[in-house]
Amino acid sequence: MTYPTPRDDPNSSHGRLPSGPPILNAPPGAPSAPNSAQPEQQHAYAAPDRSGQQAPLAPQEPPLTPRDPYATDGRAPGADAQNAPSSAPNSGRYYPPQPVYGGPGFTQPARDAQPQYAQPAKAPYFVQPVWSQRVKPSSVMAVLALSAIAVLGLLLGGLIIYFVSQLGAMAVGLSFFGALIPLAVVLAAVAWVDRWEPEPRLALVFSFLWGAAAAASMALLVGLGVEVAAYLATGSGPGAFFSAAIQAPIVEEIAKGLGILIVFYAARRHFDGPLDGMVYAAVIAAGFAFTENILYFAQALWDGGFSGLSVTFVLRAVLSPFAHVMFTTMTGLALGFAARRSTSLGALLYFLVGLVPAILLHALWNGALFFIDSLGSYIVYYLLVQVPLFAGAVTLTVLVRRHEIKLTQARLNEYAAAGWFTPAEVTMLATWSGRRRARAWAATLPGDKGKVMRQFARDATRLAYTRQRIITGRNHLVNRRTEQELLAAVTTDRAVLLGP
Repeated sequence: MTYPTPRDDPNSSHGRLPSGPPILNAPPGAPSAPNSAQPEQQHAYAAPDRSGQQAPLAPQEPPLTPRDPYATDGRAPGADAQNAPSSAPNSGRYYPPQPVYGGPGFTQPARDAQPQYAQPAKAPYFVQPVWSQRVKPSSVMAVLALSAIAVLGLLLGGLIIYFVSQLGAMAVGLSFFGALIPLAVVLAAVAWVDRWEPEPRLALVFSFLWGAAAAASMALLVGLGVEVAAYLATGSGPGAFFSAAIQAPIVEEIAKGLGILIVFYAARRHFDGPLDGMVYAAVIAAGFAFTENILYFAQALWDGGFSGLSVTFVLRAVLSPFAHVMFTTMTGLALGFAARRSTSLGALLYFLVGLVPAILLHALWNGALFFIDSLGSYIVYYLLVQVPLFAGAVTLTVLVRRHEIKLTQARLNEYAAAGWFTPAEVTMLATWSGRRRARAWAATLPGDKGKVMRQFARDATRLAYTRQRIITGRNHLVNRRTEQELLAAVTTDRAVLLGP
């Protein structure tokens, strides 16, 4: 979106800002617009060019007094960073926009000092919001996502039909319902982890189907190709240990990791950090394990009857339902760090680095079973290896989520210092207890506005993550534009909450 330049205003001349009456709706004691009786003030931003961008200049006057977001002067609470010619009655004036973020990523520190991040500019009280509706995702991306989901759904149906043709409808049917049990447990855990900033549903559905259909198909096709190549070369199969401890970890983790990489690029605005990477990886792994469990349960029922199915169910669904999740989250975690520290091309290096621990953990998990020859040795292995690995994964997840909460609070405090939020709102939006109390309070408002309060918290959290990308060097135009869109969104959320 471009903005008109001051020379487009009939009252301006030579590109200078027009003078005129005092600013509309200004609180008592606020500065007035320049007029003929006062020297013309120097503004902190030059006029925008035709591309809509502005060149920040050194401020020549004290910062504006932040406007109270809860002030009731007849306008929507808060103010948006994007501006346009005012539509208010008797206005006719144009004020150049003051972005929330007005400086470089960080200032150069002194010799032994720590870098000081630039603070956002004060929220201007005199601007009119440009955005009057919530920002919606691109219809093109939505169509592509729905198309990919449809294709993956058909592929999953084809896999199940293939299993039925090989193992029978009864075995596959019972295995399908048996595989739903560990799937429900894993997805419930992922939903609990993803509560702080829930990911888009389309992206989560795509992730699940990628794991259940695409990744599983890749693993089956590569496994079949390896077997054929081994028979042609040696006259025998590749061997159980090679298939389980070498082939499966490499092929399966690459196949699942490709799904995370696709989400990273396709849903880039929602892939904000390590926690998001772990969530998408866990959903993809849950989908893969679901399809794999159907196959393994059906084979166990076919070979050993219900006793064989019971043993396999206990080993896979009861003792290790999070095994694939634990492996693949290593790749997701790496891409999550790439979301804040690297460019799009640099993310490929993070992806390759993340595959290494994922493959090694998978190989350790599968390969160790070949050295267990009794129930007692398996119990010892389970307690000494699998339980500590799972406990470490849980601890890592909790620490990452705690870091995300602290980051949200730190970034929202910067916006609060600029007038976009009150300190009480930061506490409300950036703590679990604050969010619970806020939802309970919003539910008592006319119209049951608990859903609006959840959206308010979600938009504020995305705003904090967007600013984090900006101040850590990823100062691209898309982040600037996203920041302004989210500022408009939180302003709208607040207006709806406080409205009738």
